[in-house]
Amino acid sequence: MTLSTCVRTALAVALSCLTFAGAPKAASPEEVAVVLDQAKIMRLPERASTIVIGNPLVADGTLQTGGLLVVTGKGYGTTNLIALDAKGAVLGEYTLKVSAPREGLVTVYRGLERETWSCEKQCERTVVLGDAPTYFNTAITQAGSRNTASSGAQVTSPEK
Repeated sequence: MTLSTCVRTALAVALSCLTFAGAPKAASPEEVAVVLDQAKIMRLPERASTIVIGNPLVADGTLQTGGLLVVTGKGYGTTNLIALDAKGAVLGEYTLKVSAPREGLVTVYRGLERETWSCEKQCERTVVLGDAPTYFNTAITQAGSRNTASSGAQVTSPEK
């Protein structure tokens, strides 16, 4: 290889390195951890007027004035959130990661059937996605009956 060929090759390699080094990198979305069935406050840019959530089964959000966003974990998994201004310009992109609550819960397995109990001072039934259908439905029915009774509406007992 001649000296001029080596110089040309070195220059070509150097230029390609500079091209890749100077190329703008796509900004990765900010990650936000959310706990299932809990709300989290996020600060978006003040100009935010619309939010778009990729999968509303994973998370939901309510935008307040001044860029205040209340995000609630609805299901396990990961989804995205995009904040837009009034003209539709993207102000921010976020990754929402919804996970199970960890504090105060006890998980009981009866074979393949799973039950989740909330155990602060004493253990009580609670419902978490993934619990066995019979356990889950019993707890939901009891909670619904209690909420109906507390609102003053008449509660009808289930037929036998």
